[in-house]
Parts: sequence; C-alpha cells; structure tokens
Amino acid sequence: MAKIIGLGGIFFKTADPARLRAWYSDALGLEFADWGGVAFEPAALAAMPGAGSTLAAFKTPSDYFSPSTLDHMINLVVDDLDGVLARCAAAGVTPLAPVTDDAMGRFAHLLDPDGRKIELWQPKAGG
Repeated sequence: MAKIIGLGGIFFKTADPARLRAWYSDALGLEFADWGGVAFEPAALAAMPGAGSTLAAFKTPSDYFSPSTLDHMINLVVDDLDGVLARCAAAGVTPLAPVTDDAMGRFAHLLDPDGRKIELWQPKAGG
C-alpha cells in the first residue's frame, strides 16, 4: 500500500512574500496562518461533488498558461465563482477572459502580481 494519496501543497518562490500574501488575501479571500501559508481542509474539498486535486504535465510549448510566461499555474477550487470574482473586482483584479463553462465546471483565469496564472474552478457534480 505504498501510494500517493493526494496533493500535499504548492510551494514557490517570490521576491516579496508579504506583498503576494496580501494580494491573495485581498483578491481571493485566503486566510494565511502565522507560519505564512494557507491550509485547505480536506472536508471542504470532499463536500464539493466533482472536485479533487490534480497533477498534470503539459507539453512544451503550451499556451494554456498564457499570458503568463511561467512554467506553472495554480488551480484553486471555489464554491462560488461569481462571489470570488466579485471579491476580485473589489480588489481591482479582473479575469483575463470571460468565464468558461464546460463538463468539468466553470473556470476563470487571473494573473497574480508575479505574473503567475491562477485558474479558479467551480466544479460540476460528477464532472
């Protein structure tokens, strides 16, 4: 039974962690702990039918992360995409394109202050 059971975290470097934490807090409503990160509780994800964690490699070149020039993006599961986008708008952050809707759910894309693409995903049950 030696197997991977889930995604343990996303870790990346930034020149100004305090500025980036403030953006994620203001624009996305994330609440950072004293140790500098956000812990997502498994029960919240389990309560969203169709949600889960994904590890996927994209072939180089791929334009899916555009307009970011970084070699990664972050997908965050949301329970109310319209509500999160309203919080973003209040913080002066607008999506890169209109919201898309497909068999997996609804998606919106943003860029964080470092130019990292953030994909917001509201899953569809059974998606």
